[in-house]
Amino acid sequence: MQLPPTLALFLTPNRTTIVFAVKGVIAMALSLYVAMYLNLDRPYWALVSAVFLQMRPESGLVIEKGICQIVGSVIGGAAGILILDWFTGYPLLAIGSLAVWVFLMSAGSVMVHRLNFIYGFAMAAMTASLVVVLVMANAANADSYAVFEVAQARMSEISVGAVCATLVSLLLWPVQVKNVLRVHARNVINRTLDYLVVELDPDGTHVDRHKQADGILESLGALSDDSSAVVYEGPEGSSRARAADLLCNKVLSLLAVVQIFGRLQRNHGELLDAKVAEQMRNMREHFKAMAKTTDYNDCYHHAQLLRRELLHFRASYQAPSPILARLTQTSLELVADLVMVLKAYDALENSQQTRLNAPSLSTYRDPLVAAITGFRTMVVFLIGAAIWINTTASAAVMMMILPLTFSVMFARFPSPTFVLARLLVGVLLAIPVGLYFGLGLMAQGAGHFALLVIAMGGPLFIGLMALANRPTLPYGLGFCIPFVILIQPSNTMTYAVDNSLSVALGIFAGVSVLYWVFKLITAPDSILVQKRLIRSTAHDLATIGHHRHPEGWFNGRMGDRLMRLAGYEQGTTSGTRYLTDLGLTGLNLGHVSIRLRRQLATSHDPRVHALLEQWQQSLADTFLCCAKGHFNADFRARSQRLVEAVRKTGAANLQVELIEGTMERLALTFERTAHTFAEQLAKQK
Repeated sequence: MQLPPTLALFLTPNRTTIVFAVKGVIAMALSLYVAMYLNLDRPYWALVSAVFLQMRPESGLVIEKGICQIVGSVIGGAAGILILDWFTGYPLLAIGSLAVWVFLMSAGSVMVHRLNFIYGFAMAAMTASLVVVLVMANAANADSYAVFEVAQARMSEISVGAVCATLVSLLLWPVQVKNVLRVHARNVINRTLDYLVVELDPDGTHVDRHKQADGILESLGALSDDSSAVVYEGPEGSSRARAADLLCNKVLSLLAVVQIFGRLQRNHGELLDAKVAEQMRNMREHFKAMAKTTDYNDCYHHAQLLRRELLHFRASYQAPSPILARLTQTSLELVADLVMVLKAYDALENSQQTRLNAPSLSTYRDPLVAAITGFRTMVVFLIGAAIWINTTASAAVMMMILPLTFSVMFARFPSPTFVLARLLVGVLLAIPVGLYFGLGLMAQGAGHFALLVIAMGGPLFIGLMALANRPTLPYGLGFCIPFVILIQPSNTMTYAVDNSLSVALGIFAGVSVLYWVFKLITAPDSILVQKRLIRSTAHDLATIGHHRHPEGWFNGRMGDRLMRLAGYEQGTTSGTRYLTDLGLTGLNLGHVSIRLRRQLATSHDPRVHALLEQWQQSLADTFLCCAKGHFNADFRARSQRLVEAVRKTGAANLQVELIEGTMERLALTFERTAHTFAEQLAKQK
């Protein structure tokens, strides 16, 4: 009988998984030892801190997450102190203020791009909640000294776990982010070359093109997420981070440029003469050869050879139309971007020999999604707070604290309820195991570090093996965290059945509430989000000239939007993917705008610059019209005015011809896109 893939992955661990689990157990044992040695109030929070750092074992990521954890804890502790200082005698106002803080931290986590930064927001929300709730639970002794002591204890426990886990990650069988970045970069380049081949294939299918584009966007997301952490891996880390940013930037530029060839070939083949068609076949053959090779030097040689061939072709070719003159120039721009992609990869491999400068990619942020995410987390917290206020049960404390952390961490996932369902399974497994070990074995070893580690090591080792693999990560996290909280190892453990059962009930109820809140308060309607993504793209097209580094700014924001549009349309059954096509068109329009503005930057004629701004706004307006199934006839008129103004400045004939070809190609793109959307809208009626 064949096992399910997730179960098979867990039951047949590889060497990497086992090493990871061993390191995790050592990190948690060290955290517990230090916390007990320092006689901290609740050493188990140091273990919880160490567990969270095990989700990605690479040293740079662990350091970055540890820093985010400590900084988040300090900020959260300070927020908790301020709330108690202002509202000590007003518990409802204190809880209300804490709910607002939770909302702000959860909403803020959506506005950042890096996963570890999101985790920092989660820690700020959790630490503030711990400080306020634990002080209010013992209100009779709540003075300024007690408040400071509780805050200091929580921050100390979390910091101990972070530092110990980081030391173990660095000293024992370290795994570096730079190796992971190389794997991501190879995946990105291989998928990009495959996409170039498919896009230039006259017989390529719409499904194949989007399959390759989806793979590129997924790999780019992984590369971008991990690149920030490589700066913590020595003096060459910054160079590698810049190389990763440049690689992401130029791959998105390739996605923008290659569409021109594919769409003209498929939709306007009559505009291509025999020489250009032959040159496109030659480009495709070079891309196929580059995709097949496994040697960097060979791949780079092919790119440079293609560049020389294209330069020779441009010098000898007399374009019969402006659009073909523009296409010839565009082919050189495409290969130039590809060469930069390969150089960026070489900088990742050999940072000492190759140094590149590149601005970091910007990210797209949606305040509506942030507000809904913050509101959802606040609702989870208030449900737990209401139960705690009305029952004063210690179990309700866990209903307030743990779920809000998971809510912030999992809000970014495409299917958070699916992840939470697996997390809940891990919780259900942790409860009987934790009760058995906590009540039957661990209480007898109170204060004895060796006995505690021996008793806890086996279950935690199994949980950490699940944590080591992405498909089983929710199970591992759902097991390890509740297991540690149920046992609560310390110097003064007690044998209390009722307390352990109460904590178990609180954890299970809290995660269950979190699951159903995610079910009921979902992300904004996909149609609404898609419309917002298109409108924000049009806004960026209108303002693209106002930024110092427009290419990195636009590429980063469009990369996020394309991943979201692709994610929404992958879940549909229609298979049209027309919104993703529109997003790719928007990416191309931005690059055309950037290149056109560079061409006209040396012009001293104020009329040219005024007409360029009017044309830029018309470009954005026409993009929006296409999404409604209409073509904005004003675009051709404004394009013609700009071309005539450039011609009157005495610009070279070639420059005027290239601009004229650009305008004609854009008009064809808009007309075709408007027709496609008109057909789709008619089908929906």
